[in-house]
Amino acid sequence: MISASTKRSTLAAILLLAAAMPAYAHVGVGTTSSFAAGFAHPLSGVDHMAVMLAVGLWAAMKGGKAVWAWPLAFFGVMLAGGWLGMLHVPVPFVEPAILASVVALGLLVALAIDLPVSAGVAIIGLFALFHGHAHGTEVPENAGGLEYIAGFAAATALLHGTGIAAGLGLGLRYPGLARAAGAACAAVGVGLAFGVL
Repeated sequence: MISASTKRSTLAAILLLAAAMPAYAHVGVGTTSSFAAGFAHPLSGVDHMAVMLAVGLWAAMKGGKAVWAWPLAFFGVMLAGGWLGMLHVPVPFVEPAILASVVALGLLVALAIDLPVSAGVAIIGLFALFHGHAHGTEVPENAGGLEYIAGFAAATALLHGTGIAAGLGLGLRYPGLARAAGAACAAVGVGLAFGVL
């Protein structure tokens, strides 16, 4: 059992750390070509966070090759989409596709849909293209963007890892929790689509 003083000390340390961190979540504030800005971008939008966590959860629920294949598919196609965005290659319906990805991946987790690994790769890869394009278009004209891309790639890997860990840790023991997280993800997507969130 953790003592009350340890809990208070930990909470105080977390609050101090949070207060010391810069709040440069949106492009145009601070240095947008830095690793930190790229890292913050996926973490600054609930849509990106929900999808990346859902990919990890769904991969953990599927198990086997999906645990590494689905997050890697998202990661690789997201980077390709990021390059397209940086090169200003137009991709239609980016924002609607991102919103659709939040709802769809949330429902795939909530309903525990069991698809072949290849089908999951195709679905996840398609959505990753739009997420990557959104990240890539945020890189300013005067920046090379490599640090920024490394930042959003690292944040994506962290979010996928968190989703996998949650799925393998709690989701296998308490599958209802993973499914509830998927339902919450889908609800976030619906809320964003209707401007409620």
